[in-house]
Amino acid sequence: MAIHQLTDEQTRNWTRGQKDQWWFSQVYRGEMAQLTVRSALMGFMLGGILSATGLYIGAKTGITLGVGLTSVILAFALFRILHGAGLAADFTILENNCTQSIATASGYVVSPLYAGLGAYMLVTGNIPPWWQIMLWMIVVAILGVLVAFPMKRRFINEEQLPFPEGRASGVVLDSLYTGDAGEGMFKARVLGFTALGAAIYQAIISDGWMKLLQVKAFGAQAAWVLHERIDTYYYQAAAKLDWAIPKILGTDFRVLGLRATLDLAMIGTGGLMGIAVATSCMIGACVNFLLLAPLMIQAGDIAPRVGINGALVPLSRIEIVNQWSLWWGVTMMVVGALVSLAAKPELFTNAFKSMFGKKQGGAAASAGSDVLSGIEVPLWISWVGVPIFSVIGVWLTHSFFGVPWLLCFISLPLIFVLTVICVNSMALTSWTPTGSLSKITQFSMGAIDSSNPASNLVPAAMTAEVATNASNLLSDIKAGYMLGGKPRHQVVGHIIGIFAGVMACVPLFFLLFLQPDANGVRTTASMVSDQFAMPAVMQWKGVADLIAKGVKDLPSSAVIAMVVAALVAIVMEVTRIVTKGRFKLSSVAIGLGVVLPPESVFAMFVGALMFWVMSLRHKKAPGTLGHRIWVECCEPICAGLISGAALMGIGNAILNVLI
Repeated sequence: MAIHQLTDEQTRNWTRGQKDQWWFSQVYRGEMAQLTVRSALMGFMLGGILSATGLYIGAKTGITLGVGLTSVILAFALFRILHGAGLAADFTILENNCTQSIATASGYVVSPLYAGLGAYMLVTGNIPPWWQIMLWMIVVAILGVLVAFPMKRRFINEEQLPFPEGRASGVVLDSLYTGDAGEGMFKARVLGFTALGAAIYQAIISDGWMKLLQVKAFGAQAAWVLHERIDTYYYQAAAKLDWAIPKILGTDFRVLGLRATLDLAMIGTGGLMGIAVATSCMIGACVNFLLLAPLMIQAGDIAPRVGINGALVPLSRIEIVNQWSLWWGVTMMVVGALVSLAAKPELFTNAFKSMFGKKQGGAAASAGSDVLSGIEVPLWISWVGVPIFSVIGVWLTHSFFGVPWLLCFISLPLIFVLTVICVNSMALTSWTPTGSLSKITQFSMGAIDSSNPASNLVPAAMTAEVATNASNLLSDIKAGYMLGGKPRHQVVGHIIGIFAGVMACVPLFFLLFLQPDANGVRTTASMVSDQFAMPAVMQWKGVADLIAKGVKDLPSSAVIAMVVAALVAIVMEVTRIVTKGRFKLSSVAIGLGVVLPPESVFAMFVGALMFWVMSLRHKKAPGTLGHRIWVECCEPICAGLISGAALMGIGNAILNVLI
């Protein structure tokens, strides 16, 4: 059916009681199945799997990718096939909506692992037990859900704010279940075949899978592997034929991280991020690794150093970033994000006008005549739950991470204020500025206590987790509101998703990134590598180091680069504002390109360029196969590339640990 919505005039003039009555009588589907056992199990399963792919991509790029639409298509296709075979009733539209709520919550809850918490472990060297990290993440995420309850009726029911991402999910669900089912199955097939192809390719280039297949299964002496870095074949030939090794100002391309690789997960990520962001990342990588890094190596500001055990640490891309490049890259990201946020004062003013402005509805919106009282989440749960979970969160933060009691409590009001701003941003633009907002907490707490890295890192991670979960929940509820779903069911589904994501990814994080040393003690030595650059962790670490040490120990060239980067970021963001977005380059993405491996940046740029060119070519030819694939199926193709390559890549990393 066509999605019902109020007109602008009705939104402005009707009381909330009238709007609730309209929704209850015109949209609500009270008899339709929603949070069933099978939708919960399907969401839990998909959420766990897709959150693992999110951890993989986050560790490589620092970017959090939504998995909601992927889960929608997969659940739709699976139950349509089972229904066709007579094995199960078809999924209802609201069951699928609940499944995507669970899966989406799973995907977003794991972000602290490759951001704030990962930085805490890297900076302090302290690795809390897995159960402590799981418990902290669950409590803080549920606190975000509780904070969201009072905002739901104001932002969604009364203000009818758009929540573009949630609306997009609602439109996709409506088109799948009320439109041509064949189109939904076509997208599902495209996603499935792409994922299968990506998984097969990833297995062929993975040493663990090839060793398992050839050595363990067939008894071969050695495993043949197709090199993912295709320039490896050139260097092998160069060693035999005495060919020249490419260099810039005397520095080997390989030391700079300038490798040619075919990484399908990064190609899919580039397709989703778009040509503007990918080009910005490419500019950052080129400026840093083709120009600045070789110059600083030649000047001696980047040099081999003596390690902890006395051995000389040779130069590599990681050393280049840690010693010098990180500082101007992080400066550009932080300044760009803060300027972009400050340039949108309406996010601040509208948030608090919506929360604390004059409310409509009078008696019609009171509890006694509230037509939604039986299906909404009662507000008393928030009034009771927020203080309780806040105290529990403070106690865990103090006990597990060593943050002083006073700072924990001082950070709470700031966290709640920033969460309201983040939710309002999500409601208006689908942009959740958790990165820049968390830096406000990080700098604020660091100004009070600069000696303890945990004092700024963990409260900032708490800000990101609370704000992300509150924003994500309301975005999901927006889709349910459009389709006539029961809010209580989506809230319960969101909490199920929190448990699914945490239970899947915390053990995986320990297995992949916190491997034990020779004495069997887990360390952070393997957290950052050429395969997993952990750019978000490096950004958070850079800010924490800046708070703790200042700039006195940095080379003068690094300080100059930071000043120039800050000025360039300001100019770029102001230009974007003045041109009303017509200037597409992003200072945040340029900074990201500095801390990412250049080979990953190049692969993302190739993916973005390919999808951009093909979409332009087929955009004006609706109905053709090219339009269906490159325009309508861009997201399923990218999701297939990411899912297939990421899951097989995770499996390969696990095999390398176990074999």
